[in-house]
Amino acid sequence: MMGRGGSWGASRPLPFTGALGTVPRAVAGPAGEGGGLRTPLRVRLVAAPSCISPRPADSAAMANATPERILVVDDHPLVRDGLRSLLAITFEACDILEAAGVEEACTVLAEHGECDLVLLDLNMPDATRLSGLVQLREAFPMVPVLMVSGSFDRALVQEALSAGAAGFLPKSMKRDGIVNALHMVMAGEIYIPDTGLEDTPASAEEAQIRTRIDSLTPQQKVVLHHLVHGRLNKQIAHDLDVSLTTVKAHVSAILQKLGVFSRTQAVILANRVHFD
Repeated sequence: MMGRGGSWGASRPLPFTGALGTVPRAVAGPAGEGGGLRTPLRVRLVAAPSCISPRPADSAAMANATPERILVVDDHPLVRDGLRSLLAITFEACDILEAAGVEEACTVLAEHGECDLVLLDLNMPDATRLSGLVQLREAFPMVPVLMVSGSFDRALVQEALSAGAAGFLPKSMKRDGIVNALHMVMAGEIYIPDTGLEDTPASAEEAQIRTRIDSLTPQQKVVLHHLVHGRLNKQIAHDLDVSLTTVKAHVSAILQKLGVFSRTQAVILANRVHFD
C-alpha cells in the first residue's frame, strides 16, 4: 500500500412448468463448450432438455452409473422434497442427503464422506452467484457438482463450467429430462442445457459492462470495490492511505471508462455483473 504522495494513483424469462414447478426459462440458442474444468470430462450438447437421447456408445455407461450417495443443496424445502422424490425413484438404493446452505453442505460432506454427486442451487442465502460452487470445489475437488437454477443465461452457464461444474440443470425441465441429465453426469459427461446458451440482449449488455470494468486499472478496481460498498471519497482515501485528490481522480476515470455520469450509476452497473 502506497502512502500519501506516493505513486499509487495514476433474458427475458418465459414461464414454463416442469417437474419441479413453474419457473422462468431463458430462450434457447446454440450451445458451446466451457473451459477450465478441474476434472477431464467429455461435453455432449443436447438439443432439448425434455428429450435427451444418449449416444449408443454411452448407453451402457449411463445404465451402470448408479450413485451410492447424493447431496441435495437448496434452501427451499419444497424443492429439496421434489428432488429427493425424483432421486429416490431413479436410484432406489441411493442414500439421499440434504442441506439448506453451502456451509451445511460442507459439514454434511465432511461427516458422511464424499458423495457421488451434489445438486447445488444457484441462489443460496450464504453464497453469491457461483461462490458456493467454488467453495465446494475447493473443499471437495473430487465430488461432481451439478448446478440447479430456474433462470440463467449463456454467460452464467459458461462461468459455472469454467468454475468446475459438472453441468447446469434447469428447474424447468420435465422429469424424464432431469433423469437423463443425472445419468449423463453420473456417466462422466457434462450436461449443458441448450435453453441456457442464447446470447440474450441482457447477457450481451452484461458482457459489455464486464469489458468496461476489465479496462479499469487495478487501483481503479479497488476504488470501485469501495464505491460498491458505499464508501465515501474521504473514507476511501483513509482506507487506502492516499490523498483525497487521488481518490477523486480515480472516481472520475472510473465514470469515464464505464460511460456513466455518477457514482450511483457506476455502482448499479457493477452490481449488475456482481462485481465485488
